[in-house]
Amino acid sequence: MSTAISPTAYNYKVVRQFAIMTVVWGILGMGLGVFIASQLVWPELNFDLPWTTFGRLRPLHTNLVIFAFGGCALFATSYYVVQRTCQTRLISDSLAAFTFWGWQAVIVGAIVTLPMGFTTTKEYAELEWPLAILLAIVWVTYGLVFFGTIVKRKTKHIYVGNWFYGAFIVVTAMLHIVNHASLPVSFFKSYSAYSGATDAMIQWWYGHNAVGFFLTTGFLGMMYYFVPKQAERPIYSYRLSIVHFWALITLYIWAGPHHLHYTALPDWAQSLGMAMSIILLAPSWGGMINGMMTLSGAWHKLRTDPILRFLVVSLAFYGMSTFEGPMMAIKTVNSLSHYTDWTIGHVHAGALGWVAMISIGAIYHMIPKLFGRAQMHSTGLINAHFWLATIGTVLYIASMWVNGITQGLMWRAINDDGTLTYSFVEALQASHPGFIVRALGGAFFASGMLFMAYNVYRTVRASDPAEAEAAAKIAVVGAH
Repeated sequence: MSTAISPTAYNYKVVRQFAIMTVVWGILGMGLGVFIASQLVWPELNFDLPWTTFGRLRPLHTNLVIFAFGGCALFATSYYVVQRTCQTRLISDSLAAFTFWGWQAVIVGAIVTLPMGFTTTKEYAELEWPLAILLAIVWVTYGLVFFGTIVKRKTKHIYVGNWFYGAFIVVTAMLHIVNHASLPVSFFKSYSAYSGATDAMIQWWYGHNAVGFFLTTGFLGMMYYFVPKQAERPIYSYRLSIVHFWALITLYIWAGPHHLHYTALPDWAQSLGMAMSIILLAPSWGGMINGMMTLSGAWHKLRTDPILRFLVVSLAFYGMSTFEGPMMAIKTVNSLSHYTDWTIGHVHAGALGWVAMISIGAIYHMIPKLFGRAQMHSTGLINAHFWLATIGTVLYIASMWVNGITQGLMWRAINDDGTLTYSFVEALQASHPGFIVRALGGAFFASGMLFMAYNVYRTVRASDPAEAEAAAKIAVVGAH
């Protein structure tokens, strides 16, 4: 009987590796975020060294939190979810292992090259061409593993979470390859294949869809599996989840031009981006409501289950930031908000409140199952982490709202003779208290990750991975 079972046991090794690295990169990426936020409060922290300046470390921070922390969370959960919902093992253990080691190599490459100043200068696409090529190879391999596993599934049905993961994988590959088209002139320098306004348009088509597909669609795949699982309730409306999927992927791809209002981009393209951004509110809130309503009859669980609390509060932040985004895309609002700290606050409402919280909840859900434990080492530590994360996020967003509106109003204020009322330095001085609160909020959030690391370490140390593998075999056989 064991020979019949073993081929269908899940590949938990690669999921365990990605799950652990999610925590490691989370600490490093968020810790670096607190450091560069502190540089804006105390500029001496630049240390007068070229590779520790804000301009060098800020793109490293974004790459670490988006691609290292967020990316590892997406790899871990997608490999876990696709196996369990398709009731079959990943199609290739060696290709899955390649995606793990290849992804870590890309991240290490970013850690080495970005502080040295090797960059394309494109937002979220800073990695120079050798690393961009490696990333593309790893990503295409990821697609082969994911879709190959779906092809050999034992179930007739493809669960909706896999639709979201699948769309995120395909569109991210397209965005990355098109935006990184360039002419290399040396090993760490290349020039974009596009020029002028075209380059800007393609960059923000990529940049906003890095948010739309990497940081939204992939994590919605996570939401559609882990929220019902942790709440022990079926998804509120399966029909709504399908409408949510098709509406989201149809609309999101068009929203990028809202980053280029009042620029050389043709006016019709700006207006199209604005219109699509506003319409996007509907599917976004459809998904948020679907997740929230899944808790019908299970709201009482929030009192005792901090993992579910992470997942539900992440949905609240998803709803808030997907309302705020379309509002900020309106040209008149954008004329005040863009290029200010309000945009930074909006990004972090999504990044900390939605992406990080859903990831943290999913990792807390998976770790005991991956390592053969009944539950995490300490529920109290999860609870403490939840409050640190929530308070930290609120402090961060609120300080950036105040700063952003202050900056926007000061920059546009003019005297009767048409001269500017305030200098840029005066706006910077007015922003200083907000910078302090932002650094404090980030420190709260990052310290929560240290609680998580200790909790995961204690859980793993007491674990029996062989027990988890045996449980996986039983689960697959039971499903049949």
